This record gives sequence, structure tokens and C-alpha cells, in this order.
Amino acid sequence: MDKNTIWAIVLSSLVLFASFFIQSKFFSKPQPAENTEVQSQTLQNTANTPSAVNAAQGSDSMRLSAADSAEEPVEDEDAAGEEVLEEREYVIETKTIKVRFTNRGGDIIGYELKDHSDGGKPVQMAKNISPTNRAFALAFGGSANAIVNDLFNAKIIDDRTIGFYKKFSVTNSTGGQDSFTLVKQYTFDPEEYVFKLDITIDGAKNMNGLAFGDAAYTLRSSPQIGPYYNPKVDRYERRTFIFYTKEKVKKLNLSNGQVKVYDKGFNWAGVAGKYFVQQVIPLTSSAIQSASYSTKNEVDNFQDAQLLLVRAPVSGSFAQDSYYVYMGPKVEKNLGIYNNAAENNWKLSNLKLDEALGSGWLSWLETFLKFLMEFFYKLIPNWGVSIILMTILLKVAMFPLTKKSSVSTLKMQELQPRIKEIQDKYKNNPEKMNAEMGKFYKEAGYNPLSGCLPLLIQFPLIFAMFNLFNNYFEFRGAMFIPGWIPDLSVGDSIYIFPSTIPLIGGSALRLLPIIYVASQLLFTKITQTASANAAGGNSMKLMMYGMPLFFFFMFYSAPAGLLLYWTVSNFLQLIQQMFINKMMHAKRVEMGLAEENKKPVLKKRKK
Repeated sequence: MDKNTIWAIVLSSLVLFASFFIQSKFFSKPQPAENTEVQSQTLQNTANTPSAVNAAQGSDSMRLSAADSAEEPVEDEDAAGEEVLEEREYVIETKTIKVRFTNRGGDIIGYELKDHSDGGKPVQMAKNISPTNRAFALAFGGSANAIVNDLFNAKIIDDRTIGFYKKFSVTNSTGGQDSFTLVKQYTFDPEEYVFKLDITIDGAKNMNGLAFGDAAYTLRSSPQIGPYYNPKVDRYERRTFIFYTKEKVKKLNLSNGQVKVYDKGFNWAGVAGKYFVQQVIPLTSSAIQSASYSTKNEVDNFQDAQLLLVRAPVSGSFAQDSYYVYMGPKVEKNLGIYNNAAENNWKLSNLKLDEALGSGWLSWLETFLKFLMEFFYKLIPNWGVSIILMTILLKVAMFPLTKKSSVSTLKMQELQPRIKEIQDKYKNNPEKMNAEMGKFYKEAGYNPLSGCLPLLIQFPLIFAMFNLFNNYFEFRGAMFIPGWIPDLSVGDSIYIFPSTIPLIGGSALRLLPIIYVASQLLFTKITQTASANAAGGNSMKLMMYGMPLFFFFMFYSAPAGLLLYWTVSNFLQLIQQMFINKMMHAKRVEMGLAEENKKPVLKKRKK
């Protein structure tokens, strides 16, 4: 096997590795969901004091129940507070959000982002709401227990604060009855995406603790954030579980139906989508004994992606837990303000919510690329034009590396006849063949690695580009060409078929992937010589012409912004290659090497 074939195998392996890396990192294939049915449970009260927890677990079942109708509200009734006897909805609306509540459990059943659209409607951040699973619902005890479904009293405190409260009774360790009031109070800011949730357990003075099993309660985040997507079709939208601990962000990807428990402490935890995120920040994180991430439930073919925070047992008669919650866009200007108390109305600092934007060790490169795009956008306010201008700039800047790689490849093609002679002559003596090959390379002034190193140097840029174009928030809803590319964050479309396209999936006919593959095939055709094709054989041809077709199916539904960059990059590479071919041919003529039997690298069309 000659070195050219070996390098072809190495490079194709690198391409395949990169493809599978991208596939596994960004387009994890959904698994069939478990048919999980949530049922009501009888809760076991296991504590009135911390020391009684284990003893109570062996006792008879004791039921937690709402106090009878003779209960008194937490505060005296007035015009703003009333004892509610039927389920009702309440609404709080600010400049940025519109939130709907139900007094059943005191939970959120709707959370709209007014400035962000999803199919003509505001993005809904409280999706998959059902009678057994609501946003910021409480379950007494651990994460497996059913949520509280009792009707609560409601009190509208002001135009941005609402409270819900309910009195419950619990059987204590002596068999008597203790009562406590559960209060949930939501406070919103007129302009920001962070709200505050205060949960208060206020018991009788003689109540020495509260636990059900090994936990007081479990707080659930929104079952699923928006926008809606079908994971079986849209591989470029996703949900990732994230948490921030020890100055770094950690991410978890779960298959459908999985539950993952993390019990090592964190500063905040949440669920991130492609463009939106929810993050929960416990003010007293030490009270949270674990965080569970769940994808078990499914509503309308839309799998849950839910965070469940398990609160440790309450040791006294009173406990107040405060949580700050961010539910909004993954944008630096919205997330970064919570690192400096002077920049946000909550006076929060050093939360590092913007770490949810990070992409590991390539984040610095993505930041630089964003700077370039935003610079060009200020000159011409069209993100598609900005992508094209940035691509041109990068291609010009990378031309020395491109030239070095191309010249090395062309030189290798010129040396192929002599290499083939050495291989045929010493095919039965590998040691002698390697020695002669090394001697020949030295005489010819050729280093086999010289063509690969420039390509390897460009790999970080390729990955940074991929991640940036697949996540950059400004591309969402950004039009490039009306009627063809109205949104750079999703695939383009020129026609919608009435049924799904076989092999490809989806029903949209997309033009950009076709242009991209055509540019790739044209580039391959231009850069190959007859001698190189003969040396490589059918395996080389299969790789050269098969890989573009492979990428066609892989990236058919890729965001238009990403395909626009790749397509423009291919055409610029084609122009550069034609220039290099012409330069090399002129150099060979000058050196007297352009014999009649040496065909030029750039093939001319037959007339």
C-alpha cells in the first residue's frame, strides 16, 4: 500500500471521526420513550424531629392531608385576598413575559416570552403541562411522589407579586396532629427574565420537624421549555441538562425515559435548549440534597426535560427557601448582568448564568467569530451578508495554509509515478522500500506531513464555526433572502411536499444542501488529476465522490446559516485552488518540467 493511499485512509478516517463526533454531540438520536404512568401516592410522614426519621419509616402509614374547611388563611381576608373554593387562573404580565398561574398547587401553567416568536405566537416556556405535572409544582417528599393537587388560597400582593397558601395537617410521632401552612410566593421584575420564588413552611410551635421519607419536598421546574420541536425530525434542536459547580459548567444528555440524580452540590441547575434556557438558583443551596433530571413523561410526542430539586428534611417548625429562576433567551446581554449587582434590579452577583453559553475550550474562538460577524452586521445589517463577508475574510487570512496544503498535494501527485516504481520494485522487501522512499522524498525536497498539518490546524476553526452557526441567537428569525431563506436558524425551503421525503425525512425541498453538494463535487473534480485517480483507484474515487453525498443526507436539515457558510467557503476554495493550479503549472513550465505527457492539474473542458 503506497503512502498516498495511506494518507487518503487517514484523512477519510479523520473526516468520518469528525462526522460521528458531530452526530453524537449535536444530533443524538431519540430513543423510544417508556410508557410511564404517574399515579397518586399515599405519602409517609417520617419525621417530626430529625432523629425520628428512621424510626418512623418502620411505623404504620400516616397520611398527609389538607386541613378541613375550618382552616384560617395566613393573613386576614381583605379585598386583595380571598379564600378560593374553586380552581381559578391568575395572570401577571410584565414588559418581557406573561405568566399564568393556577391556584391548584399554586403552580405556573403558562410562561410566555413576549419578545420572541414561535410560529407567530410568543415562545412558551411552560410546555407539557398536565394535571400531574406543572411548572414549579411541589411534591411532599422525594422526586417520585405525586405533586400537590389541592386548591390553594391566592393573594395578589401587587402587580408583580402573587402568593398562594394552604394549611395542611400531619400526624406526628406521638400520633397527634400538627398543622403547618405552605406558602408559595412569586415575585417578578418589570424588565428582566429572572423571577423569585419563596417557599415557606410555617408550622405550629410544637412541630419539631417535617420530612416524608428522606426529604421535605421536591420542587419541579417547567416540564419542558419552548419552542416545540419534533426530535424525530429536527435533529438540530435539543435539550441539555446543565449545572454549575466549582467554577465550571457540566452537561448531561439523557435518552428518552431516563432519570439522572446528581447529589454533589451546585450553584445553579437547569435545562438548556438551542436558543432558550431555564436555570434555578437556590439561595441556600446547602438545603438542596439532590437534583434529578428526568425525561420520563411525554405529552403530544414531546418528551419532558425537567429538573427536580429535592429539599432536605426541615428540622424545626419554620423554614423559608428562596429560589431565583431565569427563564429566557440564551443571550449574553441577558445572562451576563447577574455577575454584577449594579447591572440587575435583583442586585445579584457572580451567578455565572452566562456559563450556559460556553462551548468548552473553543469558546474564545467563537467569541472572536461573533465579533467579526457583528462588525460586518453593523456595516450591512443583514446576517446572511455578514456570514459571506466573514467567510471571505477568513479565507483570505487562511490562504497561506491553504496554499501550503494544496501545493503539497499537487507535488505528491507529481511524484506518484516514481513512488509507484519504487513500490513495485521493492514490494517483497518492505524495509528496503521504506529506505528508498525516504531517500527519494529527501532528494525531491518533499515532506509527507506538510500537506496534513495545515488541514489539522484548521480543524478547531471548523468545529468552532459549526457550534457558533448552530447556536447563535441572532440568527433566530433572521432573514437573508425573502421567499427562500427567511430564517438562518433553520433549513431553507423552496417547496413543501404533502408527505415525508423518503430517506431524508421532513417534507421540505431545500436548495442550499443541493448547492452545497454541487460545490463540493465540483471542487473534487477540479482538484483531481488523471494520475492521482489512477493511483488511488476505486477506493479513492469512492471517498472523493461518496463523502459529499454522505454529507448531503447528514446536513440536509442543517440551519441555513451553517450551510450558507460552507457553500460560500467551498466556492472561495474553488477559486483559490484554480489560482494555485495555474501558479503551479506556470512554475513547472518555467522549470522545464511541463512535458507533453504531464497533463495540467486543472482540466479543460472538451470542445
